[in-house]
Amino acid sequence: MKIRLQKIIADAGLASRREAERWIEQGKVRVNGQVVDQPGSLADPARDRLHVDGKPIPRSQESAWVILNKPTSCLTTTKDDKRGRTTVMEFVRVVPTRVFPVGRLDYNTQGLLLFTNDGAVAKKLLDPRYAVERTYKVKVSGIPNEKTLKRLARGVHLEDGHFRPMKATVQRVSGKNCFLILTLTEGKNRHIKKVCEHIGHPVIKLQRTHFAGLNLTGLPLAACRFLRPKEIKALKKIVAQKPSPIAARKKRRTKK
Repeated sequence: MKIRLQKIIADAGLASRREAERWIEQGKVRVNGQVVDQPGSLADPARDRLHVDGKPIPRSQESAWVILNKPTSCLTTTKDDKRGRTTVMEFVRVVPTRVFPVGRLDYNTQGLLLFTNDGAVAKKLLDPRYAVERTYKVKVSGIPNEKTLKRLARGVHLEDGHFRPMKATVQRVSGKNCFLILTLTEGKNRHIKKVCEHIGHPVIKLQRTHFAGLNLTGLPLAACRFLRPKEIKALKKIVAQKPSPIAARKKRRTKK
């Protein structure tokens, strides 16, 4: 079956669809020996010979799923061409199949980061309509009172958009600071840092402890492991459900 070239490249874990489109426009992609420079072009990944920069695009393969306990001081990206900084890919080199991170964690954020080569499932796990939960342990400056925690539970409006309600509890107090447990169903850029700054309790340290039912139990910092069959089955069950109709309506209103 023929599908768009940029989707084939993205599903192979080589690049995002946007970057794949750029590669096509730059003439880096060949189909059966011929340069194809139109992003909307189609190809059959099972039959056609596909190359990027002279290297073959891997054919459809069995899906791979890995979790990493991400350390600080590394980028959630496949490479850093501009500054040559350490990326999360350095910690999953033991994986024989090419994988890519599902979503991202900030440079100095620790914790659970999922990797896969299954682009379709990864996209749904990040879609707010599926309300996939992610939980963070957050050290913040000061001690939020009950009123502030209820503000988080109602959702927060900032200049750059609306941040959905989140579950917020105080885990423990440490001097003039405290540790919060925050559970979200969306993951916007610098989400927790922006919200905590807005309520007057800036983030000091941030760690993601759970994502889509997965956790870090028994996984040391900077270590990774393959998911167990039952964990993969649970992930696919999450995205097999119909997305929230309320979230879908909100998304359509936002686009208008």
